[in-house]
Amino acid sequence: MPTGELLTRWTIRGAIALYVLGLALRIRAQGRRSWSKWGSRAWTAGCFVFLLHLLCAFEFFHAWSHVAAYEATARRTAEVVGVAWGGGLYANYAFAVVWCSNAFWWVGWPQSYQARPPAVEWAVQGFLAFIAFNATVVFGAGAVRWAGLAAALLLAALLIYTNRLRRSLP
Repeated sequence: MPTGELLTRWTIRGAIALYVLGLALRIRAQGRRSWSKWGSRAWTAGCFVFLLHLLCAFEFFHAWSHVAAYEATARRTAEVVGVAWGGGLYANYAFAVVWCSNAFWWVGWPQSYQARPPAVEWAVQGFLAFIAFNATVVFGAGAVRWAGLAAALLLAALLIYTNRLRRSLP
């Protein structure tokens, strides 16, 4: 496998692994500053690695052409769902903007970040999870698909467990 393809594949795998780790630490932090701090670091590192993935994809696969990236997205979407639509590329751009904005907020203003309205958290995490799930489980193949499914189930179980634990505390 050429170096460019390896870099592109492993940067997205690393980004998603750090996304899952950061989210898992955030879910389980429950006021523990060290967990939250490590969650923030994993979250921010994952965002950075995702940006590296975008750079690799444009360098090694699309020759820095938005049109080429759009057409490749349309081809892949047609293979998976039967519709040649490249709009998923914009979802990737939005994913980058939302994740980076979220990471910047968490690192720059942690108190404000922790005090944000729950609706903002659910909207952000719902969007990011939707894109990550589709990228790994729907559009992924082989081990990536199974790892994405396992990560989604792990995060769901952590969220359910943590919410039940919170409700049982006085």
